[in-house]
Amino acid sequence: MGYVAIKGGTAAIQQAAKLLEFLRADGSDQPLSAGDIQRQLRFLHSRVLSEGALYHPELCSLAIKQSLGDTLEAAFMLRAYRSTRARLCESPLHNTGKMRLIRRISAAFKNVPGGQMLGPTPDYTQRLFRLELLDESPESFQRVAREWMAGLIGVPEVPDSFPKVLDVLRTEGLLPDIQEPGVPFDVTREPIVFPLPRSAALYTMSRAETGSLLGLAYSNMRGYGDLHPTVAELRVGYLPVMLPSPATGEMVEAGEILMTECEIVCMYEKGENDTPAFGLGYGACFGHNETKAIAMAVLDRALQRGAKHGPQNPSEDAEFVLLHIDGTESMGFAAHYKMPHYVTFQSDLDRLRKAQQKSEVKA
Repeated sequence: MGYVAIKGGTAAIQQAAKLLEFLRADGSDQPLSAGDIQRQLRFLHSRVLSEGALYHPELCSLAIKQSLGDTLEAAFMLRAYRSTRARLCESPLHNTGKMRLIRRISAAFKNVPGGQMLGPTPDYTQRLFRLELLDESPESFQRVAREWMAGLIGVPEVPDSFPKVLDVLRTEGLLPDIQEPGVPFDVTREPIVFPLPRSAALYTMSRAETGSLLGLAYSNMRGYGDLHPTVAELRVGYLPVMLPSPATGEMVEAGEILMTECEIVCMYEKGENDTPAFGLGYGACFGHNETKAIAMAVLDRALQRGAKHGPQNPSEDAEFVLLHIDGTESMGFAAHYKMPHYVTFQSDLDRLRKAQQKSEVKA
């Protein structure tokens, strides 16, 4: 039986694109607006915003819409656009203690300075269908916001900022001293050669695919590692971005970004001065991405242990972790198998047929 290559060209590709566009519009009365995607699909939007590594909420909504909700494709679009933009300046290090918080919790302490602030979260809701949402009228939809705003009358104002929980432990000497940060490693401009500094690992994980981060962090937590972390503090809020003024050079607030930050503490070990102290893990990313920030913090701590004692598990091996968590790269490699492989497969067929012929002759 012979095999022949299937012929196709520009016309077939154009029709495939038109069919995809038809599926996006088929059966819909109104197109999704960028604002609706950002507001009503908040967590999906935040995930793409983080994995795309570009803080542009409107383009993030466009990427989700254009990709029909495929998070990997949407992040790819943001990455591609980002690569065409010139870098005008670099911001200084920012203090996340100045975040305008919408959510702030600690699993380490019941009572923390400033108090717990649950904020918007599905953590305490039952995972049951709200069937009334299947036929939600515009009036009932708009009523939700009105009732919430009416309920705020007489409620005390929330402070602009909260003290960091880790400062309490650091005051008691239970945490290692803060090290002066060096020049951050830019993985988009410098080649990755192992071993990498911690800043390169944090940069890579901050834009990594959420599921990949979670899978590797989960492997460590359930036994293929030795971390049993406690969330010292989880923050979600808006961080003011300070940039130098083009006119005066003074630092001015250029805007703010929604981000999630997680700081974990783990089992104590000896520090530089042989003084026992808790181990720390850190995670931070664009958008409201709590699971990703926690998984990132766990892997950050695991990679620190692997660098100090040698990797004993996959999640402690920097090369294994950092080269397999990027969604755009891993998606591209998997998707390339859909492209034509006629020549290599013909070679495989020829070798297999000859091997079978030799086997028959010997028999």
